[in-house]
Amino acid sequence: MFDARHLRVLRAVAATGSYSAAARELGLTQPAVSQQMKALEQTAATPLLVRAGRELRLTEAGEALVRHAGGILAGLAAAEDEVAALAGLRAGRVRLVSFPSGSSTIVPGALAAMRAAHPGTRISLVDAEPPRSVEMLREGECEIALAFHYPPAGTGGAEAGEYGAAGAGGPVDGWDGLVIRPLLADRLLCLVPEDHPAAAAGRVELAELAAEPVIAGCPRCRRHLVELCERAGFAPRIDFATDDYPAVVGLVRAGLGVAVLPGLAVRAVPPRGVVTVPLTPGARREVVALTLPDLARVPAVAAMLDRLATAAEAAADQPVA
Repeated sequence: MFDARHLRVLRAVAATGSYSAAARELGLTQPAVSQQMKALEQTAATPLLVRAGRELRLTEAGEALVRHAGGILAGLAAAEDEVAALAGLRAGRVRLVSFPSGSSTIVPGALAAMRAAHPGTRISLVDAEPPRSVEMLREGECEIALAFHYPPAGTGGAEAGEYGAAGAGGPVDGWDGLVIRPLLADRLLCLVPEDHPAAAAGRVELAELAAEPVIAGCPRCRRHLVELCERAGFAPRIDFATDDYPAVVGLVRAGLGVAVLPGLAVRAVPPRGVVTVPLTPGARREVVALTLPDLARVPAVAAMLDRLATAAEAAADQPVA
């Protein structure tokens, strides 16, 4: 039987490449890490690490064990939390990972509601964009991951209540085997300078962007924008690209171009000095909460999913500008 402590140590050594670095990450001494690795290799009855110069590398057996360790540890965490709840302990832990615009719009209300209802539950939050957030979920580094997906250009996307395990537009790469809780359909909006013709018109046709310098956002948003424009018959002229939403607003305000951003991103950063107008034809991204099937049965995780869904509804009802 493999010891969960040993598996955590193996993952840390594999990630850092040395016993000393793993010890610092785990808050252990280097001899303790070395001893636990020796014990794990004895249990496995085969070497798991080999030294290559100053670095440690995984053997084939080590790679296999690391690959399964995330699921094993996630299953153990789910078992511990569920047993504690069944035993009547008012405690628990939910580690949440979210993309930045979700962290500033959906997550605060959900965390406040969760803390008010279940003050004994420990909740933590880390920012990460998908697909990294989904990887963290599968590796046992969180219980819930907020993620988003752009439906294929031209499908129009699904309403939040319609989005299922495969999505209205088909399966989503990397989400197979996960529990998917739909949160909202996040419409894309166009940001233009105050003196732009679209500001007076109150809307902008996607085809009109062919003649405009465009300021692009995160890589996934940028890729989707390019797909939308290509479907409309042109390649966008992207002069600037940044993940920093305040920078996007500042560039638009300075008259350096227009931008297309999801509604949550616009709500997260009030677009002062620019005008937000609807994009025609409409486009959106699907925002969801993801977890593992075992974790979905943990009371604290289920409660957090409910709070996220409620907070997402409230965020969707807020005015954009």
